[in-house]
Parts: sequence; C-alpha cells; structure tokens
Amino acid sequence: MIIAAKEKEKAQKLAAQRKIAESVSRSAPTSRAASPVRGAPVKGAKGIKKVGPSTPLRGKVGAVDQRQLDIAGLNLETKEEPQVEEPPPKMSLAKEKVLEEAKKVLAAEEQSGRRGVSLVVIGHVDAGKSTLMGRLLYELGRVDEKQRTANERGSSKIGKGSFSWAWELDGTIEERERGITMDIAQQTLETPHRNITILDAPGHKDFIPNMISGASQADCALLVVDAATGEFEAGFERGGQTREHLLLVRSLGVGQVIVAVNKLDQVGWAQERYDDICSQLKPFLVHSGFHPAKTHFAPVGAMTGVNLVNRDGEEAAALNKWYKGPSLVDLLDMLQPPTRDITAPLRFPISNVFKGPSSGTGVSGRICSGVVQVGERVRILPGDESAIVKSIETEEKPLPWAVAGWNVTLYLTAVDPIHLNIGSVLCPPTDLIPLASVFTARIIVFDIQVPILAGTSVRRSSSVSGDTAKPCKLDRASGSTIKKNPRVLTKGTSAEVQISIRPASMSGYGARPQPIPLETFATSKEMGRVLIRRSGETIAAGIVLDILE
Repeated sequence: MIIAAKEKEKAQKLAAQRKIAESVSRSAPTSRAASPVRGAPVKGAKGIKKVGPSTPLRGKVGAVDQRQLDIAGLNLETKEEPQVEEPPPKMSLAKEKVLEEAKKVLAAEEQSGRRGVSLVVIGHVDAGKSTLMGRLLYELGRVDEKQRTANERGSSKIGKGSFSWAWELDGTIEERERGITMDIAQQTLETPHRNITILDAPGHKDFIPNMISGASQADCALLVVDAATGEFEAGFERGGQTREHLLLVRSLGVGQVIVAVNKLDQVGWAQERYDDICSQLKPFLVHSGFHPAKTHFAPVGAMTGVNLVNRDGEEAAALNKWYKGPSLVDLLDMLQPPTRDITAPLRFPISNVFKGPSSGTGVSGRICSGVVQVGERVRILPGDESAIVKSIETEEKPLPWAVAGWNVTLYLTAVDPIHLNIGSVLCPPTDLIPLASVFTARIIVFDIQVPILAGTSVRRSSSVSGDTAKPCKLDRASGSTIKKNPRVLTKGTSAEVQISIRPASMSGYGARPQPIPLETFATSKEMGRVLIRRSGETIAAGIVLDILE
C-alpha cells in the first residue's frame, strides 16, 4: 500500500510538470511576436527605425543553443563602419615654378641679412651643452617665465635641480631621470642676422650614432668644453668625446666651429685656465682641418648666463676685468651659411622616423640638394617603394615646398612605415641616387691604437658593416701614391681603400649585401662622405672616389 501511494504521488508530479511545459510552449510564440527582432524595421511614432542585433531568441524549453547565447553575449556582431581613405594631395606647381619661388625667397633672405643656418652642439658628456642652450633660449625670449618655473619645479622634485635649464631640450622621461642627453633635440633661435636651427647632440659615447645623425644635418658646430679642474682634460684626452666629436663634424663637412669654454665660474673666472684650454685646442683644430679664421672662442657661464648675450651684473665683474671680446650670441650671428644647390636632384637622407599626428608617417632630416613639394611622389632607397608627400613642416609650421639646406619634417602617405628606415634616402623616381655595395674612398686614419689591416671589419655607419681591401698609402700634401698594398694603415695616414659592404645575415647560402645610397664626392659633397668605425670608435673618415658595384 505504501509503495502504491508513492507511485501515485510521483505520477501527479510528472503530470504537473507536463502542464507547465505545455503552457510555456503555447506562450512562446506570443512573446516572440511582441518583442521586436533587432535588425528588422519596426514602426514607431516617428516612422521606421532600425534596431541593432540582439541575443538569439529562446524556443521550447530545453531547446536553447547555449553556444549561440555565449557568442552573442560577447557583442561581436558590431557593424564595422567602412574607413574612407583620404585621397593623396596633388602637386600645385611645376618644378620650374617651385625653383623660381625658391630663388626669390633665398634672394630675399640674402637681401634682408637674416639667413638660415643649422648648428650642432657637441662636446664631452656633462660639459653643459643642454644647460647652455636652455639658458640661451631663455635669454633670447624663446622660453617664457612660466615654462622656466615648471622646469625648475619638476627637476627639483626628482632631485636634479641643477638640470632645470637642460629640461628645455632633454624632453623625454629617461633623459630627465638620468640627467644626460640621449637623442637629438631640435630648437630654433634668432639673432639679429641669423635664423639658427639648434641640434643638441648627446655627449655620451654610447650615443655616438645619434650624434652623427645630428652632425650630418648641420652647417656649423658649437663645441662646449668644461673648464672645471680636471674635467677638460678628461674630455680631451684619449677616451673622451671632445676629440672624436671634432673629428666627426669635420669629416661630415662642417667647416666652422665656435668653442664655448663653459663653467669658468667654478674656477673663479681665471684667465690662466681659459688661455690654457685655448692653447691646447687651437693646434688640434688646425690638425683636424678647421681653418683658424673659422674658429672662435668665448668664455661663458651657462648656469648664471654670463657672456651668453651680455656681461652685465655682478656675476660678470670678474670676467670683465680681462675679457673684452664678443659674446656667444655675437659669434653665432657671424656664422656663414654654405651655398645651397637647389637645382640638383632631390636628396633627403632620413634622420628620424615617427608616427604622424593623424595619418601617415613622419620623417625628419635636412635636404641635401634639390627641392620637394606637397603632393610630389618620391622614391625610397634602398628598396623598391615610393611614397607621396602629404605635408611639409618646419618648426610646426606648414610649408608648400622646401629647398636644400632646410631642416624639415615630411609626412608621407601611400607607403608602409616598415619601408622607412634611418639612413634611407628620398629622391625623385626619375633621378635615383646610386646604390653601392663596393666603392673606393680616400680616407684619413685618426689617432688609433690598433692599425687598420687589409680585410679589417669596419662599419660605415651604425647599421652597415663592411670590409676594407686593396689599401694604397698616399702623400697627404700632394695626394700621390707612396706605397701600394701596404700591410697596415697607422694613425695619421692618408690612404685610398676599397670598401665592400657585407650581407646583413651570413647564415643563408649566397646571401647578398644590402647596397647603400651613395654618390661620389665630385657629384655631391653631402652624399659623398663616409665615416669608418670599429668597436664603437671612429677610426677614419674620407670621401667617395668611385662606385664599383
């Protein structure tokens, strides 16, 4: 009897469950019809509107597709809006018209007396290069009081209050925390007769490739040396960067240099210390190839601002007792811009690559020769890619065109950024720059410990490796051959060598070298110079005589 009662109770429960399931089944169609299906047109008070996608609807109990519900819950079914690509700009002027306008602008600059020149600031680490330029910008009104106060507070917060002036050029977090310049910083200033583009180069030996990148864009150089006891000697002796920086800028075509003897206030503005530093630097400058008429010296105090623009105030009283020469700004105002070749084909070596503010990729550098305008198609060498110049800027000001000698930023479109590299050259598709894998060069060997042997592995730049072969020792005065195939090339030697570029990877069978854009020195002075480095040291420099392959 008890078993029969339990079976009857179980049967009643099953019947109740069936009734509930049937009622839900009958009401399901009504609920589906009542709620609108997303994606279908629905009439409302103001007409027909679209409703977006929703989760899948439930059918009969137990028949729900759980996988479909899970995917719908991720909201992956969003409608993608098509991206409308902006058409590239078109050239508005013919090349002949651009050349005419460029000649008029350059002639107007010549007539007004305010000509443009680029200046690279070089010197040993901690000589005060960035501090000097930051204080000079402030003295000339390029940095306002609000910015100066912000830099002073920020540097004091991290315990580097003495670097407050340098913060105007050292803008990255790592540079400010470490207290050293690591990359090229660019600023502009105006003197009565010059518009000067400043390229503040790093002084640490680990960042020599960045220093070379800045020096390759410069017309003149400002060498900053530390007059503090023992500091000048540390930078000028072997291993210091004062010597190497001077040799590098001279090898890259810079012929004018101003020497700022900084931190003289730390030695009481002693004239004997200033004269001692000048007496050591002058012979080396002449030996490096600088003409004495194009080298000038000035004692300065970067932190106090003494002799940057003037020598007023009590802080300059000790200096005024013995120095009556020009200030640093006076010397900068006398720099002579070189002649620009605007009729030659465009040659634009890329010094930096970065993402543009909106679309496109930005490349910066100095135009070595020729002209470029917005909408022009340019070829990127080495490689087989081209791009269109979307816009041109200098000092964040847009330009319709730019000419040789200008430091500009080009924003490119219609090109994958992977094809843009530092060291690549932009040129016209109709007048390509030669690509060389084997070339001959006339070099001068610097003050090195280990001589150069035939087959020595060298680097032309920070990314291109090569081997020297077939050296020929020359007479430095006449250029005539002294000895063919010498075993070694020692310091101070002038020689003609053959340099072969090595493949980037030696693992593959039959790997070919990646040629580099080069021109002979007779064709282009800017594109015909080479620097040879070995084990992080610049060992030689020279000019390209001939391209063999």
